Amino acid sequence: MNVALPTLSLNDRVAEQIRDRIVRGEFQPGSRLSEVALSESLEISRNTLREVFRLLTKEGLLRHLPNRGVFVAIPSMASIMDIYRVRRMIECQALQQAIPQHPARKEMREAVAAQKQLREAGRWVEVGTGNMRFHKGVVALADSERLNTMFSHLLVELRLAFGMLGDAEFMHAPYIDLNAQILERFEAGDMEQAAKLMHDYLTHSERVLLSVYARRMSDAGMVL
Repeated sequence: MNVALPTLSLNDRVAEQIRDRIVRGEFQPGSRLSEVALSESLEISRNTLREVFRLLTKEGLLRHLPNRGVFVAIPSMASIMDIYRVRRMIECQALQQAIPQHPARKEMREAVAAQKQLREAGRWVEVGTGNMRFHKGVVALADSERLNTMFSHLLVELRLAFGMLGDAEFMHAPYIDLNAQILERFEAGDMEQAAKLMHDYLTHSERVLLSVYARRMSDAGMVL
């Protein structure tokens, strides 16, 4: 018996397109979204776009300021810490309990290969996108659509934090080879070491991100 997959509504499809553009770095934190320009580029009505804006505002990705418009959200330090707390719980356990033959290893391999090519080309924002693709592959090891959906939303918030820093090479360069090491341990069947490497990786990444983030926000005179 074939089970029909649920069809996404127009609002859900548009919301996913905007999330994807945030992940790719097209919309920077604090930037104002033009209702006219965005509705034209997405080929939707402004009423539909307003509904999508309300949805993404509830998710914490956008902010509506009365008489000023809709802006891409600026994440707080507390939200960044919470994101990493959740990431350690999900990603480390996914690696620890997975099997080396899991189909998601293909996505992980392709992400690492793409990152290395992008590094050679100096395309650091895209390196960051490739990094997120690798970690989505890791979460896919858990075989949970709910986790996949939740993690995709977390990564959009995380990309906003990275976007605040303005130095994609500094933030992403150290982790390309670490992704490769995790993949190597995973494919060798050493799940414990793969999970440990991931835990250390995420802890280091969090500390670096929070340190640079705090300094940038302080320099900008913004309240953390």
